[in-house]
Amino acid sequence: MAATTVWQPRDDGLAEIFTLLEQQISPSSAVDKSQIWKQLEHFSQFPDFNNYLVFILVRAEGKPIGIRQAAGLLLKNNLKRVWISMAQENQKYIKSELLPCLGAVDRHIRTTVGTIISEVVNIEGVSGWLELLPALVSCLDSNDLNHMDGAMDALSKICEDIPQVLDSEVPGLAERPINIFLPRLYQFFQSPHASLRKLALGCVNQYVIIMPAALYNSMDKYLQGLFVLANDPVAEVCAAFVHLTEVLPSSIEPHLRNVMEYMLQVNKDPDEEVALEACEFWSAYCDAQLPTENLKEFLPRLIPVLLSNMAYADDDESLLDAEEDESQPDRDQDLKPRFHTSRLHGSEDFDDDDDDSFNVWNLRKCSAAAIDVLSNVFGDEILPALMPLIQAKLSASGDEAWKEREAAVLTLGAIAEGCFNAFLLPLLDDKFPLIRSISCWTLSRFGKYLIQEIGNPKGYEQFEKVLMGLLRRLLDSNKRVQEAACSAFATVEEDVAEELVPHLEVILQHLMCAFGKYQRRNLRIVYDAIGTLADSVREELNKPAYLEILMPPLVAKWQQLSNSDKDLFPLLECFTSISQALGVGFAPFAQPVFQRCMDIIQLQLLAKVDPASAGAQYDREFIVCSLDLLSGLAEGLGSGIESLISPSNLRDLLLKCCMDEASDVRQSAFALMGDLARVYPAYLQPRMVEFLEIASQQLSANLIRENLSVANNACWAIGELAVKVRQEVSPIVTNVASSLGLILQHGEAVNKSLVENSAITLGRLAWIRPDLVAPHMEHFMKPWCLALSMVRDDIEKEDAFRGLCAVVKVNPSGGVSSLVFICKAIASWHEIRSEDVNNEVSQVLNGYKQLLGNSWAECLSALEPPVKERLARYV
Repeated sequence: MAATTVWQPRDDGLAEIFTLLEQQISPSSAVDKSQIWKQLEHFSQFPDFNNYLVFILVRAEGKPIGIRQAAGLLLKNNLKRVWISMAQENQKYIKSELLPCLGAVDRHIRTTVGTIISEVVNIEGVSGWLELLPALVSCLDSNDLNHMDGAMDALSKICEDIPQVLDSEVPGLAERPINIFLPRLYQFFQSPHASLRKLALGCVNQYVIIMPAALYNSMDKYLQGLFVLANDPVAEVCAAFVHLTEVLPSSIEPHLRNVMEYMLQVNKDPDEEVALEACEFWSAYCDAQLPTENLKEFLPRLIPVLLSNMAYADDDESLLDAEEDESQPDRDQDLKPRFHTSRLHGSEDFDDDDDDSFNVWNLRKCSAAAIDVLSNVFGDEILPALMPLIQAKLSASGDEAWKEREAAVLTLGAIAEGCFNAFLLPLLDDKFPLIRSISCWTLSRFGKYLIQEIGNPKGYEQFEKVLMGLLRRLLDSNKRVQEAACSAFATVEEDVAEELVPHLEVILQHLMCAFGKYQRRNLRIVYDAIGTLADSVREELNKPAYLEILMPPLVAKWQQLSNSDKDLFPLLECFTSISQALGVGFAPFAQPVFQRCMDIIQLQLLAKVDPASAGAQYDREFIVCSLDLLSGLAEGLGSGIESLISPSNLRDLLLKCCMDEASDVRQSAFALMGDLARVYPAYLQPRMVEFLEIASQQLSANLIRENLSVANNACWAIGELAVKVRQEVSPIVTNVASSLGLILQHGEAVNKSLVENSAITLGRLAWIRPDLVAPHMEHFMKPWCLALSMVRDDIEKEDAFRGLCAVVKVNPSGGVSSLVFICKAIASWHEIRSEDVNNEVSQVLNGYKQLLGNSWAECLSALEPPVKERLARYV
């Protein structure tokens, strides 16, 4: 039998790749890096290219470490893309070369090998690499520092990236890998080498969140190790206590006083990263609802530490742009990435990421968050310890004390929800921009307090002072203050809403003045503030005097921007809010806005298949924003949109968007479909069957988890069409009812909005075709009734109950087993305003009373007294 040939590189190929890698990491600007990448990409098409890379990483001894590392990192990135399709012999070769290098003399090589090993495990798990676990164990048990460090580094990356793989059953292993490694990691807590202690603790910490049985059962040993390690590594010990507090607070309760004392001391550590880890503990403690009396004792010592850590550090990035003047144009890199949230119909309980993802979390912010949480837990009880410190910092004079004053204002903002104090208005005019900006933010935190007090003369005066102070700062010459004032004003708008109406003229004058003077970055925030104002005051904005101030500058900007300019996004969003607020008052501006949206959608659909012909790169956010603005027009203009859309090809474009592979495009497309169904359903008629079929496909079980928001809007749109076109929805009723029944049965796996819309749409379909829905009602009657119980009283709920009553009449026996839930759903009404729905409900209950005879009383006895009381109106 012939021996297996071990792969060997060709010398010329090796030399060529080596030269390219050398040029790639060269700092020289004379080297064209894009050309090098192209050549490397070309080489990557050869099946054994990655073998060359691992060979250079592992065997090119005597060559520069930087080049060997570059080969390893390129290999790691390649494996993400090609590992699954790679020939088995090449996979085997790469694995066989990596394992002996775990103990490489050079630490850079060891850590690069660890990164690649973690990537392979991420792709195929540990069961695909049976030699790995014994190799790691062998290195950990070797007593050779290089081997122990290399294995521990690889293990730490696996634990960080894919901790679950070590807590899973592995074919051929008698126990889970975590059971093999955990005792060894505990042993390394006592290693004489600081790097190994740190890595070992970091590994175990990754498992606190998922809490495998092996860790839970050895909790005493873990805690004992933490107390031994208390002084080194401090950051990892703090992280461990924070995780335990979040996940298993009972484990630290016996040691609570010692842990709190330790965290308080570490919170003062001069190393900001260490202090930050300790600072996370206080919010975690409050969230875990551990005994507040223990924490209360610490407040006099804790609050000064937190307050001290809230001052700007000298190297804080925020200080760099604090003095930036408004006349300085924004560069492209100054503009944060922005994300448009597609239109959603229903309860707004979907996660909404805000801009904070671009802010760096640091000790200052963490300390402010801790003060915020403490103020909510203890309320005014924290003021005796806090207020003397705040007053001292606010009264500190001199330019050098500005950071202390700023930290005091930040503290006032942090405690705004738990306590109220007002020292802020004069600070809006402070000499230092960062004090003016933090004062704006802090005032915005008191919006809810302002609205509570607005009914008395003093409270109204305070509100007017805050309003005018923020408007004054909108026109600040400092960009940072402009941004803070505009954001703060948008927050206050949401809180005080219609209270802004008497001040609309002066507000619009200030906003449009800001619009005229702001650079690109802050202009986006003005758009948001205008949109929020429109959402807050709605039709009150529809006055000629206000529109004269508001619209000409916006229309001028609208005409100035090209169809592929990304600065259009916030303007499209702003127009969406304005069109909804103005209603038919937006009609004079509607034609050009509608046509522009159509042009943008058509341009982007062309760019998707042929960017050269379109003269633009495809960016689906243009489509999403345009669809949402068209929805805003439909909502605002109502049936008045008919003259705009009748001559257009919107129907065909919309159908394409409903079939788009991007979920956010489909989400906005189905929102528009539903809005058109409400105001002009005849427009959809020629392609009605296709719209209904595509919408119903969004509700199939395999799509739900991936695209909850799409399913939500599609479900809502089907319901809106159903009540307008009635019998025309018949072909999809059976399938959709089945899908909605499954959603309702598994409501805990989706979300409130989709459950509510499913309950309403199912009711509307049942109302139109009870004969198709009734035969299946036993499968979903209980969750359907539970969901309807949670829907607020409105026309949609009336429609749903028409359907409920209709199916019960068709198949009364199908509802008997769920009668208690039918009763509870009926009792959820505060008042049924529709006389015919009221009569239908009464007929259903009296019908069951007659059907059940003596068993009716038994059914009622299972209901709570308030439910019986409400049912008495109908029986």
